[in-house]
Amino acid sequence: MRCLLVGNYGTGNLGDEALREFFLQTFPEVEWTVLSARPSRPGEVPRLPCGLRSFFRPWWRTLRAYRRADAVVFGGGSLFTDVESVYACLLWWWHAFVARVFRKPVLLAFQGIGPFGSSLGKRLARWVIKHAVHVSVRDEASYQRVQSWNLNKEIVQTFDPVYAVFASIKFEVIECSRIVLIPRANSGEPFLIEASRVLDEHHGDPVRLVLLQPDHEEFVVHRIQSLTRGCCEVVSVESVEQLIGALSDALIVVSERYHGTLAALALGLPTVVCPQDTGDKLDALRTLIEQEGVLERERLLALVGEGITALGKAMEGLNIR
Repeated sequence: MRCLLVGNYGTGNLGDEALREFFLQTFPEVEWTVLSARPSRPGEVPRLPCGLRSFFRPWWRTLRAYRRADAVVFGGGSLFTDVESVYACLLWWWHAFVARVFRKPVLLAFQGIGPFGSSLGKRLARWVIKHAVHVSVRDEASYQRVQSWNLNKEIVQTFDPVYAVFASIKFEVIECSRIVLIPRANSGEPFLIEASRVLDEHHGDPVRLVLLQPDHEEFVVHRIQSLTRGCCEVVSVESVEQLIGALSDALIVVSERYHGTLAALALGLPTVVCPQDTGDKLDALRTLIEQEGVLERERLLALVGEGITALGKAMEGLNIR
């Protein structure tokens, strides 16, 4: 079976790249072609044009990949939300629309849906979900949001599969003594306020700043270093193993990164979750923690397994000849 894997890959974000590897390794029987913002590896093609500069990329290779594919799989992440920009919803709707033009079934796997600040973003997401042959979402907020649209479609509630990747990594237990901060490139006052509060409570403890997208986070590094008066170790991580290593001696984690938070939770670390907006992916995680206290690893892994099984059955049920 040949599938086109669609996601926010190739942007230098560790979480998105971990999702990419998850699909390639979990379904090795599938011949994957990966959509990428910066294709550089075999089997990768560029995104379809959705702006003036993108017209100069070799997007005709992507059209060939669509024509060749048996199905188009949107693989994880919060693709359909306009928290930062409605452009994201437009971009991914465009890729789903082209799949429909080519009469290729669309499968949405482990998606975070919403929140939405515009009616356009919501309408674009609703259209894609309505025409998808399979939909699984990674959190309760996304599940309830989609169910409220009354699309008469089965929605599978699962959990982010990268959690299972983090939980499977073996690491050396080190004495917990360090405050770990995981910011975003656009981290603002809410994150800095929480970081300052934790730094005050643990005055004198060493601080480590962990960057999951280092090429875009130089500005926030300077802001956080000013809080610690320069006494802050800065670590850039490029793999899930490096991320787990950077957290292995953490006393407490303050995170505004979704997959950074997942890694901390997989290790059972005390974690301060800093959402960007009400109802976003981190807010969903914080709500889950507040409701359940200690997250049950086996239950979350079982939810991931249900998502894998459901996606596998959906692909098998396409009757590709």
